[in-house]
Amino acid sequence: MGTKKTTALFLFLFLGTTANLFAEEAKLDTGNTAWVLISTALVMFMTPIGLALFYGGMTRTKNMLNTFTMSFTSYALASILWMFWCYSIAFGTDIGGLSGDLSYLFMNSINTTKLTGSIPTYVYAIFQMTFACITVALISGAVVERIKFSSWLLFTILWVTFVYSPICHWVWGGGFIAKMGALDFAGGTVVHINAGVSALVLSLILGKRLNYKKEAILPSSVILTATGAGMLLFGWFGFNAGSQLAADGLAGSAFLVTNSAACIGAITWMLAEWMLSNKPTLLGLASGLVAGLVGITPAAGFVDLFGSVIIGAVSGMLGYFSVTVLKSKLGYDDSLDAFGVHGLCGIWGALATGIFANPSVNELGKGLLYGNPGQLWTQFVSVVVTILYSAILTLIIAYIVKIATRGIRVSKEIEISGLDSAYHGESAFHL
Repeated sequence: MGTKKTTALFLFLFLGTTANLFAEEAKLDTGNTAWVLISTALVMFMTPIGLALFYGGMTRTKNMLNTFTMSFTSYALASILWMFWCYSIAFGTDIGGLSGDLSYLFMNSINTTKLTGSIPTYVYAIFQMTFACITVALISGAVVERIKFSSWLLFTILWVTFVYSPICHWVWGGGFIAKMGALDFAGGTVVHINAGVSALVLSLILGKRLNYKKEAILPSSVILTATGAGMLLFGWFGFNAGSQLAADGLAGSAFLVTNSAACIGAITWMLAEWMLSNKPTLLGLASGLVAGLVGITPAAGFVDLFGSVIIGAVSGMLGYFSVTVLKSKLGYDDSLDAFGVHGLCGIWGALATGIFANPSVNELGKGLLYGNPGQLWTQFVSVVVTILYSAILTLIIAYIVKIATRGIRVSKEIEISGLDSAYHGESAFHL
């Protein structure tokens, strides 16, 4: 009788423990939470400071303050939109693979105990918010010095809502691109292709700046641009390594390959410039750094050091070619080369992920070089879909903005005198 009781007690404890294992919910990991909070702060640092300096230094002094203001307002507006409804569009319950529902409208049904993986959903939401902020801010680089400030504000609201948020859902929110198996670790399609293509469309609608190619349009401060590039590099570690959402070896690998691709991109651009123009410029070095960062972004969690070196080198050469040759041949005026650096290098990075994704780095990714040619095709389809949607919706939004603000471009008088004094009554410098 004693043996039977002991056996019954053992079975009871075993079954109870097993049931608890199966029923166990995800638990908060404080280490992962701390890392994602730090990463969020790093990415926040990129838009109103890093990108503002990077873009501001490349514009003429009379428009520098306006360029800063566009980055600041992009961050502020996108932050508000994200918490009100865009997070729900991006990460709400999937509707046909195209959009999330409105279950998280105004952060409804989210509280301090709700988790996404092993981190609080609030932390995940604000981390993702920083991506929306910088993506729309990147577009401003193509149209600075000639877009009306009111037009930019309305464009930001519509674009983040109807372009960024749906594409974010397709890729990271359980939408159809994710279901296809496309790889985008930190934003090749969602951020860089999306922003780059939209930048090109908007710049074509606005037209060229006055006296474009007829007179020199010189940057106000290459030093500020280089400082901004350094700050972008610093923040990008949160951008890429933080996208693992965990403080683990894969985050460390993403950190490593991000740095290597950025440095290779910078040196490659500088060498190309040195050989073809006889001068290695600081502006070229800073631009190559950003080009390398863009190229590695979708691949950061999937490639090894070898893959990152190739991606960074091609990004540096591609960025230099787009700025010096392609832009001149096609004749478009993308003021600060948002399409050339972000659009084209983003396309390359997305496709390169399908080539160099190494399953020994991340078992979720296996590219062409490792026996899976289908991954490259999947990457290609995701790129084409993103380009088409981004271009068409941006075109529609631009014309809505044009009607609503009675013209999207500043007057000739304002363009000549400068947007800083006309719109803000301030100057970047009083010298």
